[in-house]
Amino acid sequence: FLGVSKSGRTMNLQVLLFICLLSVYSVCGQVSYSIPEEMSKGSLVGNIAQDLGLEIKRLISGKAKIYTRSSDEYMELNRERGVLLVKQRIDREALCTETALCALHFQIILENPIEFYTVTVQITDINDNAPTFEKNEINFKISESANVGAKFELERADDQDIGKNGVQHYELKPTDNFALKLHNRADGNTNVEMVLQKPLDREKQEQISLVLTAVDGGEPQMSGTMMIAITVLDANDNAPVFTQQTYKATVTENSPKGTIVATVTASDADHGSNSKITYYIINNVKNAKNMFAINKENGQISVIGNIDFEKSIQFQLNLRAIDEGGLTDSCNLLIEVQDVNDNKPEINIMSKSTVISEDAKINTVVTVINVEDQDSRENGNVRCFISENIPFVLKTTSNNFYSLITDSQLDRELSSEYNITVTCSDEGVPSLSSSVTLTLQISDVNDNAPVFERSSYEAYIVENNTPGLSIFTVKATDADWNQNARVSYILEDSSVNGVPVSSYVSVSADSGVIHAVRSLDYEHIKDFHFRVKAQDGGSPPLSSNVTVKILIQDQNDNPPQVLYPVQTGGSVVAEMVPRSADVGYLVTKVVAVDVDSGQNAWLSYKLQKATDRALFEVGLQNGEIRTIRQVSDKDAVKQRLTVIVEDNGQPSRSATVIVNVAVADSFPEVLSEFTDFTHDKEYKDNLTFYLVLALAVVSFLFITCLVVIISVKIYRWRQSRILYQSKLPVIPYYPPRYSDTLGTGTLPHVYNYEVCRTTDSRKSDCKFGRAGSQNVLIMEPSSTGTMQRIQSDRNILDEPDSPLEIQTPNPSVVGRPTLSLSHGLEGYIQYDSQ
Repeated sequence: FLGVSKSGRTMNLQVLLFICLLSVYSVCGQVSYSIPEEMSKGSLVGNIAQDLGLEIKRLISGKAKIYTRSSDEYMELNRERGVLLVKQRIDREALCTETALCALHFQIILENPIEFYTVTVQITDINDNAPTFEKNEINFKISESANVGAKFELERADDQDIGKNGVQHYELKPTDNFALKLHNRADGNTNVEMVLQKPLDREKQEQISLVLTAVDGGEPQMSGTMMIAITVLDANDNAPVFTQQTYKATVTENSPKGTIVATVTASDADHGSNSKITYYIINNVKNAKNMFAINKENGQISVIGNIDFEKSIQFQLNLRAIDEGGLTDSCNLLIEVQDVNDNKPEINIMSKSTVISEDAKINTVVTVINVEDQDSRENGNVRCFISENIPFVLKTTSNNFYSLITDSQLDRELSSEYNITVTCSDEGVPSLSSSVTLTLQISDVNDNAPVFERSSYEAYIVENNTPGLSIFTVKATDADWNQNARVSYILEDSSVNGVPVSSYVSVSADSGVIHAVRSLDYEHIKDFHFRVKAQDGGSPPLSSNVTVKILIQDQNDNPPQVLYPVQTGGSVVAEMVPRSADVGYLVTKVVAVDVDSGQNAWLSYKLQKATDRALFEVGLQNGEIRTIRQVSDKDAVKQRLTVIVEDNGQPSRSATVIVNVAVADSFPEVLSEFTDFTHDKEYKDNLTFYLVLALAVVSFLFITCLVVIISVKIYRWRQSRILYQSKLPVIPYYPPRYSDTLGTGTLPHVYNYEVCRTTDSRKSDCKFGRAGSQNVLIMEPSSTGTMQRIQSDRNILDEPDSPLEIQTPNPSVVGRPTLSLSHGLEGYIQYDSQ
């Protein structure tokens, strides 16, 4: 609330008030109203929406409210009607005790965006107070010798109303001896004096009673009275006289009680009791009388109350000196109050936002602050500041108003909350300060995409896994908050070997756990990769991708496979070893592979069974079968070796292979031994089969035999013709089940044959030459024929239908002729390319 003092500085304060109002108006706008005091509650003050140029819906949406520093609110705002109403009865005299101009100042605040307007309501006076005197009766003792024209100062009446409603004139009745005289002083007050017009005569009238009436100018007119009792004394013809008509003094606010402010002195020319002077303060303003007291004996003025510069900057005391004869004199004492910096700045938050979005633009207004210091001059000059290293700045908008605005871009991920301390300090000595802390929450905006913990992932899974097995987990984090930070995982479409990756793996949308959809086979696929997308729940959503590589680990799920020697169900492969073979002679090499990898494919070869373990050994790593001693004539021709091939897996897997070795220097010897062997084996293997077959075809046996005999005859005749024309020694063809005249199925005759080992002569007599040569005999179970030497001028290899073949049964053992007996041929020699 602002007001103007009733003192002589009224005009200066009005000018200052006008300047302040213009300053406030420059903030956003101002409107003024004038209403009389004592209006009833709910009375209309004015249409604030119309006067400010605002729409009713703006008042409602902006949550318009009245802001005032006072705890008493005399006005209320009706947002729906856009009007100001009287909230409670206003007593101007109670509201503005010492000011002539009384006004209410407050602000109307709107939010979203923040706006504020200054409103001034002038409170005009009505004549609701009658003039009153401090005392109902005063007494004077006046000597009868008092001269005509003697003045007696009377107490002024006090009327709390102002202007024409205040005291306008005084009346004194009766007027037989005294007349009333009013004297206007320079400070605007009026001295009321009673002037003796007719000499007093104590003998005629010792007591005189007068009535002093004070009348105001209001409508209706009101008045107050005071009784004046005069006692007429004997002559005292000299009145006290003050040394100065106006005294001046200074006092510091908050001075302790008892502090001497000034001393006034009056003198009386009389002697005796008529010269004894008594001092009084005759102010009728309670504010002054409660602050100071005068020593009646010596005229010292001392402090008796709490002096506050912010309430009164000066005091004026009316002093009176009275002698024993009742003669008086008066003077004025002007006391100037010196300010002390005893008030901290007051910080008032007019409107504030507790939450601001992190994408708020720079210079967005967050809070409006009003700062006031009741001290004066430099003690009341205030500067405000906030803590550093925050994205906000405090900016002065007008006198005593500050706006807290954003100074740079906000980032909730760096700081989600700011505790902003606003500190205001005055320029007094020592300086006083006050502070207030504002808590500001930063709301989230989806401005961060999910980030995976790694730039790429690699995971391992053992083949033959269970479908649905959890392989591993991808993890992405989002620096945003709440829904904007909720990450979902999506498997991006791609293919692996032409098959959708979703048929291999799946990813959990919530947890990022990657599962194997089906069982994987290392021998089919070694590794594959795909991409996983992490997407947040913002609007619009943000996402990022990561590459995941799955490496399939081998499991020992495949046994070794023997490539050589080939195991066939219808023939026997025999490796030939001459009896002249030395120690370490390479018989053959078992070749095996394992489709697994790593140590699961490391193969080792072991000799499990052998006809003669002391004759052969198998290389542990290379599978080579070598002789470990010199071959002797006592060694059996037929040697059966069982070799086991094992991998290095856990548990290990194995395969076995049977290697038949023929220890002989000639093919007839080999043929004789292996014929029995093959017949026995076939017989055992096929006994059951032939029994069953015999039951089924017994009725057709005779016809079948005739057809077979005719076919064999024709075939023998054709083969004989071919072999007869060949120039190479060959093994003649014998039909199945053929036997010699003795019927033993052996070779009773002696056959000589030559094997040519050179490239330029076929007449060499070298038989099984060096130890490096090796022979292989392949016998079919039905082979029962014998061998004889046949010489021919024609090479059988030139015939397209020749049964003689060149083959290399073991790629690692070259230069070795082999002997094969099959169903279509009793025996023939095979040579490799060398």
